[in-house]
Amino acid sequence: MTDKIDIRESAPGDAAFIEKLYPDAFPDEDLLPLVRDLLSEAQNVLSLVAIVNGAPAGHVIFTTCSVVDKPDKVALLGPLAVAPARQRQGVGGAIVDAGLRQVEDAGANRVFVLGDPAYYGRFGFATEDGVTPPYPLPEEWRTAWQSLSLGGDKAPLSGALTVPQPWRQRALWTS
Repeated sequence: MTDKIDIRESAPGDAAFIEKLYPDAFPDEDLLPLVRDLLSEAQNVLSLVAIVNGAPAGHVIFTTCSVVDKPDKVALLGPLAVAPARQRQGVGGAIVDAGLRQVEDAGANRVFVLGDPAYYGRFGFATEDGVTPPYPLPEEWRTAWQSLSLGGDKAPLSGALTVPQPWRQRALWTS
């Protein structure tokens, strides 16, 4: 039997879960400062929690961004974390799909991510060559910079991605 996955916007009561989730899911990375800063930027952030059998199981953030000198509304996906006991059970896929629908409904026509191409490729993300991230990426991360067009918009987009303050930390893009 497959467990039902519910997705909802995060709430203040999710803070303890989120504070535990990221260190558990990424023991070698300290993503909590970024997550905290993003959550304090509520007007530019979509923060979703996945609930399985009544318990929180995953979290994702989509941040509204822009491309220099372009009218396009775009988003940056991440961080995304799933509780280790719930990984490989569809939680990550469900929460990303829900977020993609919501940012598209909010008018975004493209979503960017810096992540594993094998994972994000499942959603249709492909290596991004036209829009550059805020900082130059290490060569070994080149294929990890990806994008997904939403709403059937396949028009090429080029320029530099402009991100809100929490994402303007070089270490997030270079280490």
